[in-house]
Amino acid sequence: MRRRLLRWAGYVAVALVFAVVCVLLSQWQFARNEGRETQIRLVEENYDAPAVPLGDLLPAGAALDPEDEWRPVLLRGEYVPEGQLLVRNRPHGGTSAFEVLVPFRTDDGRTLIVNRGWVAPGEGEVPDVVPAAPTGPVEAVVRLRPQEPLPPSGRGAPEGQVPSINLGFVADLLESEGLQDPSAPVDAGAYGALVSEDPAPSARPHGFDAPSEDPGPHLSYAIQWILFALMGFIFIGYIIRTEVVKHREEAEGRPAREPRRRRDRDMHDEDELLDAAGHR
Repeated sequence: MRRRLLRWAGYVAVALVFAVVCVLLSQWQFARNEGRETQIRLVEENYDAPAVPLGDLLPAGAALDPEDEWRPVLLRGEYVPEGQLLVRNRPHGGTSAFEVLVPFRTDDGRTLIVNRGWVAPGEGEVPDVVPAAPTGPVEAVVRLRPQEPLPPSGRGAPEGQVPSINLGFVADLLESEGLQDPSAPVDAGAYGALVSEDPAPSARPHGFDAPSEDPGPHLSYAIQWILFALMGFIFIGYIIRTEVVKHREEAEGRPAREPRRRRDRDMHDEDELLDAAGHR
């Protein structure tokens, strides 16, 4: 009896460990679902909001408030086309496209990195054609986006390209090339995804699609992990109950139950009837 109790305790311990793992995974999926809901809410509230001056949402030297992501802002000033950079390996148009970053120097002495859109890859390591930014005074509407981390792999990029939109990395690269104006440093708080330019150029990179509002499968996955935890206890309970029934039958001197073989008995009865009738 003691050995059985120890074995059952082991079963329950396994079920508990499995349940803890399932609960942790479900909490992870709940957190991902909550984050996705926040992203969708920001898009719904901010994406089509009226454009306001940059300083109203992003003071110089400040970090972007997460609640202001996707908000449109109005820039007045000029592009710095010689500071153009390409962001490699961006998923657009079913290819590993390039996004076009150009510094924008505002009339009030700030430099915001503007992502003007994406271009398809060419024959070599760079696109065949990159539409140029307009020259001279420009009014541009952009949506504020937070910077991206550098690749954890430490992956670099060829000259004139960057592996991600990391504003510190971009600023260092521009400074090393002598394109960083000390009186108008690159804003590290956010970059702008281009909406429109005035005057509009004759050609510009492909624009960005609106963000998806699909909530994703995270909530259903979280519920599935909870069900898996319950199923683990049910399975262990079934095993223990089966062993208890088997032990009780053995203690009462009865053989353990075996599946009935009804078809074999029917065939035996038919053989006896045929023998009695003299057909065998």
